[in-house]
Amino acid sequence: MTASKTVLVLCTGNSCRSQMAEALINHDLAGQVQAISAGTQPQPKVAEGAIAALQDLGIPTDGLYPKDLSAVIDKSIDLVITVCDHAQESCPVFPRPVKQIHLPFHDPHGEPLESFIRVRDEIRARLIPAVRAAFGIQPQ
Repeated sequence: MTASKTVLVLCTGNSCRSQMAEALINHDLAGQVQAISAGTQPQPKVAEGAIAALQDLGIPTDGLYPKDLSAVIDKSIDLVITVCDHAQESCPVFPRPVKQIHLPFHDPHGEPLESFIRVRDEIRARLIPAVRAAFGIQPQ
């Protein structure tokens, strides 16, 4: 793979799961895949637990903010990953055909930091390999 691919991680509020997935993809697959995230009904801010769980691993959180799907739908997207059932059900039709994967994760919103860490680790364990497989990227 020579060119960087773009992944859109989509959920409802774009405040927990999709934000952690965006940061993890951009960290773990830097230079190979660029992730953006959005929500069908974005919250006003990223959940503090999501920020803390990412910072716990030393992953940068600068620039993370909830985005409405309309802000990213016209971007060149190579893969859409829905991380909640509601986002999968309301996933829009994109301007051009795009591969979609549904990988639901528990919503830790409003729960203790330990829940965010558990979901973060599950995202890293399941979603990163799915992105690698979708683009034929070998583990380093």
